[in-house]
Amino acid sequence: MLFTACMHKLPTRTLVHCGHSAYLPLTRLWPRTAQPKRKAVLSSARGQHCPSLGSPDRSHWCCASATTQDASVAAPSAMKPPTTGYCLPPAEIVEIVDQPPEPSLSFSPDRKKVMQLYRPPPLPPISELARPELKLAGLRVDAEIFGSSRMGYSTGIAVVTMTDDLMIPAPVSLETRIHGVPEGCWYNFVQWSDDSKYISFTIRSAGGPDDPARGPLELWVADVETGAARPLLPGLNTIFDEPTWMGNDSIINAVVPEGAGPAPVKPPSAIGPKVQDNTSGKKAQARTYQDLLKDAYDEDTFEYYTNTELVAVQVSTGKVTKLGPSRLYTAVAPSPDGEYLLVAWLERPFSYNVPCGRFPKRIQLWDKAGKVIHELASLPLAEDIPIAFNSCRQGPRSVGWRSDKPAELVWTEAQDGGDPAVEASPRDIVYTMPANCAANGTGPQQLAQTDLRCGGVFWGNEDLALIYESEWKTRRSVVSTFAPGKPEQGLQVLFDRNYEDAYTDPGSPASRRTSLGTYVLAMVDNQKKLLMQGSGASPEGNKPFLDVLDVETKQSQRLWQSSPPFLEDTGSLLNDQHDKPITLKGLSMLFTRETNLETPQIYIKKWEEGPDGPSSERLLTHFPHPHPSIKDLQKEVIRYKRDDGIDMTATLYLPPGYNKEKEGPLPCLIWAYPREFKSKDAAGQMRKSPFSFSSIGDTSPLLWLARRYAILDGPTMPIVAEGDEEPNNTYVEQLTASARAAVKELERRGVADTSKVAVGGHSYGAFMAANLLAHAPDLFACGIARSGAYNRTLTPFGFQAEERTLWEATDTYINMSPYLQAHKIKKPLLLMHGEDDNNTGTFPMQSERFYAALKGHGAPCKLVILPHESHGYRARESVMHTLYEMDQWLQRFCEDKQTPIAKL
Repeated sequence: MLFTACMHKLPTRTLVHCGHSAYLPLTRLWPRTAQPKRKAVLSSARGQHCPSLGSPDRSHWCCASATTQDASVAAPSAMKPPTTGYCLPPAEIVEIVDQPPEPSLSFSPDRKKVMQLYRPPPLPPISELARPELKLAGLRVDAEIFGSSRMGYSTGIAVVTMTDDLMIPAPVSLETRIHGVPEGCWYNFVQWSDDSKYISFTIRSAGGPDDPARGPLELWVADVETGAARPLLPGLNTIFDEPTWMGNDSIINAVVPEGAGPAPVKPPSAIGPKVQDNTSGKKAQARTYQDLLKDAYDEDTFEYYTNTELVAVQVSTGKVTKLGPSRLYTAVAPSPDGEYLLVAWLERPFSYNVPCGRFPKRIQLWDKAGKVIHELASLPLAEDIPIAFNSCRQGPRSVGWRSDKPAELVWTEAQDGGDPAVEASPRDIVYTMPANCAANGTGPQQLAQTDLRCGGVFWGNEDLALIYESEWKTRRSVVSTFAPGKPEQGLQVLFDRNYEDAYTDPGSPASRRTSLGTYVLAMVDNQKKLLMQGSGASPEGNKPFLDVLDVETKQSQRLWQSSPPFLEDTGSLLNDQHDKPITLKGLSMLFTRETNLETPQIYIKKWEEGPDGPSSERLLTHFPHPHPSIKDLQKEVIRYKRDDGIDMTATLYLPPGYNKEKEGPLPCLIWAYPREFKSKDAAGQMRKSPFSFSSIGDTSPLLWLARRYAILDGPTMPIVAEGDEEPNNTYVEQLTASARAAVKELERRGVADTSKVAVGGHSYGAFMAANLLAHAPDLFACGIARSGAYNRTLTPFGFQAEERTLWEATDTYINMSPYLQAHKIKKPLLLMHGEDDNNTGTFPMQSERFYAALKGHGAPCKLVILPHESHGYRARESVMHTLYEMDQWLQRFCEDKQTPIAKL
């Protein structure tokens, strides 16, 4: 659904946040939020040489000269010699990418205030990414601030009062600015207090030459009415956890221990060999994780930077109380009533094979003063979790608090050893234990059991909760109801369906806020009736809806549904304060409205007389168009069939003002990402809306609409296998069939020159693009592959949706690896990769080795390694150069143009 319950911090992307409940993207209220707008800068014009962005010493691009027997490839231009320096793409692309962002929004818990968080230019300079970072046990740490590296941030905070005529973004005259914070500081972890009187946040230095010295984050608090801010606590450690409110006058923090001393110093030379020992013969499979510990120095460094003390700081007085000894604390969660703490930390022995999430862990229940009441779990090192989906750790997992109770613990334990291949009934058991019972020595009680893997519980009250379970192999999803106060009554199945089937998705329950600051099921009139929010997938496109579901009869009443020519969607409830019942009469909600040409705006909709009466609405936001230069782009969601009869879907974009009769067929870029299915019917379903706004991100293929390309965005590339068959056994055949169907449809429509079609993708989409050049070279003029993995023998314990190992499915791994088909690739392929990619499986070595293989077989190719970048690209220099390289590639091989490249 659009909104996830029980979120506590404000994110740094464009979102609207309702108290502690949920976030709404400003321009979409959807996880696939529109990218922010950016201000235009000087850039190169089309066809001119490459201007430098000023960091020639930080990039080294390789361009391989090659010959080919394919004259159509060799003719446009010879490959160019190596160049250095960051470059800008054409001005029309820079203009779109460089727009300034709108502020993020957050509603106060009492819904009386709205916070506006001002954001910096969303593309930081490469110097920010170039800061030293530690890569330890799956973490990336900024050692100077004892926090995660590359965190986003806000540059300022303002509060406005919610009125009937408020329009957001609000004018400065209506704002109460948070003031008193030193200049040159950035804001993180912004939160409302439960009573809406305070805003807590952390500050850190921007690190510029005139800014304060960089160091650990500081905790500050601001009075909402006056905006006056004051410091509360220095020396935070936010690597694992963030400041957490406990009641309205106390905040729990992890801090750098007093007297921590200097960090470990790396030995000038090795003190011995690196040894790993499995002489016990224990079976322990793992996917290809990045940034793992490598030696004793790494272990000591990891321990040093993650070692913290827990303290509570009183907001009213500033008094600091130490709660526990120094440990590697990973989480602390106050009970809803603020009387207890659920605390978790890591212990040795560490592992060189898995990230820190699998290190030994201890979980305890404390009182609010830090006294140990009960130990819930002491989990050993978990190197042996099976690689299959639905696998899990043995012992208590998902340990937390019931959101409908003041202080009651809940957790789940696997009965199959965490291995879905083991036959077991039940497979999972959910346990509960009131905190006061734990203090009295009373053990846990069994609350519910599931035969599939339990995915959690959505709490309502003692009479109603929902429990979720699923099975990956069959794509089966089961949602059941039960009465937590009467567990002996067992579960009653509410939905039992294939979760790949979008057309039968009943939606997800809306949540409502409680006086404890938690979120529970929004039950209409406190009865077993739920508000259900769904995407409304249909053959005509998504039509989001709001239903009232009677849990006992399983009958639904539709309150509202989006209808053409708009795409509208529901958001958070606004009339859920003070534990008062949710009634249909007077129901008030946030929702969004957009069209294919109009940016999403936020509305407040009310049903004063209930569902049978008229509804009223008022506009809350007025956001400008994020990319006005191509606001009149042409968009169509198209349907066509693959040769085997499977329905295919794609979004076809054409430039503003395009006229087929006058301009004829255009060069075209196809950008896609394959997906596996276990049902042909599900694979062919429509999951788009023809009325959705076209958001354009920093590296989106839609940027080339400004270059008058046709763009086929997101054509479905389904890899389907029904029954016991595995989709990837016929990956190549199905992938090429999907591509042929897409190109054939473009040809039928006459909008694309099929001799000038490029194919591209990112990550698994890059893997797709390379495979298509190997197995369907007649379809494409060239390819673009960003941050991909091309040799599946380097990911031997599974990848993407593949659960089998290399030794179980050797032929599949080999046939799917474009690296092993490099001798077949004759069309030009641009490879790009972040030098510090930490995504599982996509080591930069994948692109480097693939490039070497292509070059060794005389394929026209180019490799661009982006310094300091991870799986996605963030620095302005990196993003701009990525777009520059892509544009050059497309010009060279799709437009028969040769653009000079200046050596800088």
